[in-house]
Amino acid sequence: MRAAVLREFGAPLEILSVDVQEPRAGEVLVKIAASGICGSDLKTLDGKSPVVRKLPVIPGHESAGVVAAVGPGVTGVKEGDHVIVAMNGPCGRCRNCTRGRVHLCSGRSRMAAIMGMMPDGSTRLSLDGEAVAPYIGIGSFAEYAVVAEPMCVRVAKDVPLDLLSLTACGVVTGVGAVLNTAKVEPGASVLVVGAGGVGLNVIQGAVLAGATTVIAADVLPGKLELAKEFGATHTLLSEDLPKQVGEIVRGGVDYAFDVTGNPAALTAAFAATQPGGTTVMVGSPSAPTLDIPTSALFSSRRLMGTQGGDANPARDLPLLVDLYRQGRLNLDSLATERVSLDAVNDAITRVRTGQVARSIITF
Repeated sequence: MRAAVLREFGAPLEILSVDVQEPRAGEVLVKIAASGICGSDLKTLDGKSPVVRKLPVIPGHESAGVVAAVGPGVTGVKEGDHVIVAMNGPCGRCRNCTRGRVHLCSGRSRMAAIMGMMPDGSTRLSLDGEAVAPYIGIGSFAEYAVVAEPMCVRVAKDVPLDLLSLTACGVVTGVGAVLNTAKVEPGASVLVVGAGGVGLNVIQGAVLAGATTVIAADVLPGKLELAKEFGATHTLLSEDLPKQVGEIVRGGVDYAFDVTGNPAALTAAFAATQPGGTTVMVGSPSAPTLDIPTSALFSSRRLMGTQGGDANPARDLPLLVDLYRQGRLNLDSLATERVSLDAVNDAITRVRTGQVARSIITF
């Protein structure tokens, strides 16, 4: 199969022919139809991903496709099914899974996949006899992916697979941060710092939750215009956020979400909440520490993190598809461009410079 392979950190991806094995017990071979380019993929390219320790690797994880083959024992999907490839496949048996926190599954299969391996430490991909790791067990910048069965979420065939691919990461992370993590209630006021692909989904998640004031902040005016399309009631350039937010919502917002991963932006978001307010760190942090005044915590403010929207893939991904089919979730406007695999490096440049909400590789 053809795949975009990273063989050197900081170097362009190479389009190469990679050997892929048939799925083994409990595994599924998915013919990838589309894969979004996400900020986590960029961290992999730059050598900043904590889960990519060895090259070569095939990036990509926000994807959907068609089941091409199943291994022994697979019963949940069959050849020809349309599936979203979830970012994690919970085991259903560990302590976290049995307590309903499947996003924190500590099962062997999921933990191995995070590091790009099957539970036995092997991979189904190779290049000239050398093992190739798929990013977080998916590696969707390729024509095919071999994944564990729980990572395949079967969906209806009447929604385009290129749009469905976006739900696997950007959409479920943003919407999930609102509904699963913060549990925003109707009538709440919300600040979203960062109006990129994930931030836009935090915005529409806030709308779905019934928030009546949704403030979007970004450094790029063009992104703020798109934020209005997704439901933002107010837009701000990211300067002196606590002061600007206070002029819209006296005393600060009920909920703030930082999607940038910038520690200064997260600190500003936290300061823009009112006493008793909640701040959620959605973007992966770019620094090991934060400058948060401890005195602010005594006013019952909360600072939380989220992992992929704290999603239960089997529950949340079909829900997102249903919301799209009902016209309540905007996926169409997220897809700024569709590119071929050969154009992946140019698309990555546009993602880095904030020219797109989402760039989608289509096969």
